[in-house]
Amino acid sequence: MTIELPQAIAAYFAADRKADAQAIAQCFTQDARVIDEGNSYTGREAIRQWMANASTQYSYTVEPFSLVEDGGRTIVTSHLTGNFPGSPVDLRYLFVLRGDAIAELEIVP
Repeated sequence: MTIELPQAIAAYFAADRKADAQAIAQCFTQDARVIDEGNSYTGREAIRQWMANASTQYSYTVEPFSLVEDGGRTIVTSHLTGNFPGSPVDLRYLFVLRGDAIAELEIVP
């Protein structure tokens, strides 16, 4: 099933598939915040480092399969498979967009 993602979110997942931490960081606003596994990363450089570390620590594939708008957030549910504990797993990506960029992202089970 193919879903149509907003441009910034589509760019995020495209860069993630290539493990391109710099391209992922560019999907975000300068002051964006990411929350993942209980950790918070603020600003493009911190987000770039977060993704660079994740892509060297684990190899995985992510396949978005559901999109819902809820209270100003775009919630994308994705199937992740890889060499990380608990694989495979479906995760929800809670995006807040500002203009054409991601202002907030929280990744939750």
